[in-house]
Amino acid sequence: MNSNNIKLYNKLTLIISVLVPVVVTLLLFLKWDADKLIFDLRSPNFEAIILLENLPIAKPLKFLPPIYATINGVTAIILVMAIYFIKKGKRLIHENLIKVCIGLSLCFLVMYIAYHITSDPTKFEGEGLIKYIYYFILISHILLSITVIPFVLISYVRAIANDFERHKKIAKITFPIWLYVAVTGVVVYLMISPYYI
Repeated sequence: MNSNNIKLYNKLTLIISVLVPVVVTLLLFLKWDADKLIFDLRSPNFEAIILLENLPIAKPLKFLPPIYATINGVTAIILVMAIYFIKKGKRLIHENLIKVCIGLSLCFLVMYIAYHITSDPTKFEGEGLIKYIYYFILISHILLSITVIPFVLISYVRAIANDFERHKKIAKITFPIWLYVAVTGVVVYLMISPYYI
């Protein structure tokens, strides 16, 4: 890969790393309510803004959380397998497994947004210590899911550029963050699932 391509990939990495969290945050304030798409900050002092009307009636996609939690679990397993295979010198298998993980992460993101656009947020109703544990896991999961985006993209670009020394260095940071995000995605789902309506 030539230096112009690497510069392009680095610019795309920066753009995607900033754009994805911003767009996801904005999308989480959208709500498909019956036949309307509204922007709602979900604050008592904010009146929802109707963006589009006369849309097809949307039903809450309440079946999605166990699916995207499973996707997180599968991602965690495949990440561990990818590390196993690279340690065995099976670079092609490792590369393909990482591509599957990236694809699964994109599927998760689409389903997560679709669920939150069509469904009201679920409140965690646990009390005491479990509540603090839940919010610690949730907040760390969210923050690291944002952080991992540039790490995954930079790791991937370095690999396709055959810059394996630098790829290895950043992959040692990327892997534990990505694994934590995938595993805590399952944990958060299991902790809040009793409170789904």
